[in-house]
Amino acid sequence: MQFIGALCLILIVTTLAGHFCNRVGVPAVIGQILVGIVIGPAMLGLIHNTTIVQVFANIGVILLMFIGGLESNLTLLRRFLKPAIIVAVCGVIMPVILMGATAAVAFHYDTFTACYIGVVFSATSVSISVAVLRDYHALDTAEGATILGSAVADDIIGVILLSLMISLLGVRGNGAHTQSLGIGWILLEQLAFFGGTYLVVRWIAPYLMALSEKLVMNASVTIMSMVICLGMAYLADVVGLSGAVGAFFAGIAVAHTPYREVVEAHTEPIGYAVFIPFFFVSIGLSMSFTYLTQAIALVVVMTVLACISKFIGCGIGAALTGFNRQSSFVIGAGMISRGEMGMITAQIGYQAGVLSRPSYSAFVVVIILATMVAPFALKQALRLLPKKRQQRVA
Repeated sequence: MQFIGALCLILIVTTLAGHFCNRVGVPAVIGQILVGIVIGPAMLGLIHNTTIVQVFANIGVILLMFIGGLESNLTLLRRFLKPAIIVAVCGVIMPVILMGATAAVAFHYDTFTACYIGVVFSATSVSISVAVLRDYHALDTAEGATILGSAVADDIIGVILLSLMISLLGVRGNGAHTQSLGIGWILLEQLAFFGGTYLVVRWIAPYLMALSEKLVMNASVTIMSMVICLGMAYLADVVGLSGAVGAFFAGIAVAHTPYREVVEAHTEPIGYAVFIPFFFVSIGLSMSFTYLTQAIALVVVMTVLACISKFIGCGIGAALTGFNRQSSFVIGAGMISRGEMGMITAQIGYQAGVLSRPSYSAFVVVIILATMVAPFALKQALRLLPKKRQQRVA
């Protein structure tokens, strides 16, 4: 029953925080992350990042990305596939070079560790951006499609880079998927996953959704959509991608069936009433000030570079593919957020002895701070777009 009390407390304070943030024009996700910091180990210590909290948080990010997929335009994503890949590549190169060089020169990390730090910050977590884009009705725009496509490509590149670093380190057998398989095999698995995704979107999801309507069971259509969502999230995780990627494509698959509106109407209350707030709170719960005083300069410098490197790198990539300055700002801002992939990469580095405990703690704080900056930056960038560009693209 202790968790029930924690659940009740989190829902109350995140609702109030979201309300007041919206009233003053701040993205609601910021309030929910701050709630995690205040009630978590960093300050009051009322709630801790337990296994069950993490389970709820993982379901939350899966549902958030599933809803994002439901509201996305597959035709638009296809149209902006090439720009998305270029943006992702530029957005990976810049943090690896800039943050790796800074870690080596300014903070005296050895070359391998500095490169590893660059890889930690090469990954984007688009979950935060999806929440902001959705709030401002910008998911179905050229900029929104490019951000979503870039985040998927970014995830794949991040897995490849992590595999390379682990291969160079010679780490084996710690239970992580990317630590036990070669890069070539991982790529084959991921290609198979995306091939299977095409089959799901084209044939499997429409068949399963039509079949579910014939079942004599309450909410059978919604249940089937959840089966597709969770199944694809699981498979994405198996091949070394984020489960959020699989959930996003599951949302796209269900969106291209006649049941989109029903599923969306049923899924949003499930997600936003319970699970999605846990995801944002869990980010704050990961914050710790234990080693912060020992590495304040490192945290400040690397947080600034984490934001600038993605903003500039992805912005340059967008400009190279023909986007104007305002749209490039939006795309750059939308790719700033770090999250689960960065956390996982940092944790693997800590477990392998690449990062010391103080360094690991400092970089977790940097990831969280960059994640908190992202909604503000994206909101301001969206304001620069002309109103007609913020309307959904048919």
